Amino acid sequence: MPMNDIIERDVNTETVTGSVKSIRGSVVDVNFQAHTPQINQMLLAGKEQNIVLEVASYLNETEVRCIAFHTTEGLERGAPVINSGNFLSVPVGESILGRMINVFGQVIDGKAPLDTTEVRPIHQPPLQLAQRGVSSEVFETGIKIIDLLAPLERGGKAGLFGGAGVGKTVVITELIHNMVGHYQGVSVFCGIGERCREAEELYRTMGEAGVLKNSVLIFGQMNEPPGVRFRVGHAALSVAEYFRDETRRDVLLLVDNIFRFIQAGSEVSGLMGRIPSRVGYQPTLATELAELEERICNSAGGSMTSIQAVYVPADDFTDPAATHVFGHLSASVVLSRKRASQGFYPAVDPLASRSKMLNAAIVGQRHYMIATEVRRELAEYDELQDIIAMLGLEELSENDRATVNRARRLERFLTQPFVTTEHFTGSKGKLVSLKDTLDGCERILNDEFSQTPEQAFYMIGTINEVSK
Repeated sequence: MPMNDIIERDVNTETVTGSVKSIRGSVVDVNFQAHTPQINQMLLAGKEQNIVLEVASYLNETEVRCIAFHTTEGLERGAPVINSGNFLSVPVGESILGRMINVFGQVIDGKAPLDTTEVRPIHQPPLQLAQRGVSSEVFETGIKIIDLLAPLERGGKAGLFGGAGVGKTVVITELIHNMVGHYQGVSVFCGIGERCREAEELYRTMGEAGVLKNSVLIFGQMNEPPGVRFRVGHAALSVAEYFRDETRRDVLLLVDNIFRFIQAGSEVSGLMGRIPSRVGYQPTLATELAELEERICNSAGGSMTSIQAVYVPADDFTDPAATHVFGHLSASVVLSRKRASQGFYPAVDPLASRSKMLNAAIVGQRHYMIATEVRRELAEYDELQDIIAMLGLEELSENDRATVNRARRLERFLTQPFVTTEHFTGSKGKLVSLKDTLDGCERILNDEFSQTPEQAFYMIGTINEVSK
């Protein structure tokens, strides 16, 4: 497809032409004898001008090193390069609601092209501190263990951390179903390095749930060049900022997966010839991540709440990718492979998950006390696990046996069937309010169900379902 159909531009070919000097995968060096383009400016390469490049760095007075957003197959040395004079932009406006687009703003949902002419550059400075809104309001999700132990912040950034196959995408999908239906705002889903199967399933699920009309889906798929995966997050942020700043609406930004953004940056960095840093990551990891994360904030007119899935390589939470993301978040929901193997879904680790919102001044004294007590019971049970494994439950003191009794019931009560997994499990999904979660945990802590079989608490909604 000609690039004229993707990006609106006004190019004067007489004054801004260059030529390809070298090509290394997705990195292209371009020579300009005059009018060297700015950093992040968009160039169009090839005889048909169908390969988009973005200026990444200067090599000398006349040469720039660029990232390619298309495959460079067929591009040759000496091929003409035109400076568009613009930055890569995405379409914005009401007409993109309900649509699925890529980093160029092309529709990829098989429907009619967008009818908007309004565009916004993908590179924007973050809001100044004086312009940011500050609030301390809990964002209720309907998932018991998250609302109780790691409550999310409206206008904050939350991360879902976990290795491969522990359920990050499932939890994100459930959050979309639970929150978008009750959320009076716009949802922007950003798929970085997503598989086409996941993208198609998400699009269909959101359509069936009736929440697509207030959502925008932006994908940089796994099979696309690293430049696309590296910049699709910035494109999604520009769309989210438009709805926050221009229409003054609350925005829910969901990102899956932020690790793929870091991975794409590492691929680009290696091709650009930078010396790798710790564990082979790019030396600019912290800067690149901050450029993305610092744009996610509240303004005086609207909020931007972000929930991000973060793949943890080899379940190693000391990996630089995971540790750098941790510092930007107000809530960290850690998914545990051990809990998944025990059949506790969602497989949230109650002891490793944290939130800055879990403060008595914000969530209230009752919520804080119940959450603290639940975490204490589960921590004591965790410490007793080795003794139980070696000597058996009978060797514990009466107080310890009571702790184990409560902890095992709490563990099972904090499991929950999801709406988005109904076709796998056959169990109807449950959405549980924070009040019902607190009531249930309080009654278990008070030993009201000490004689009830612990299996009665597994995969239920509210505590009232136990007596049925």
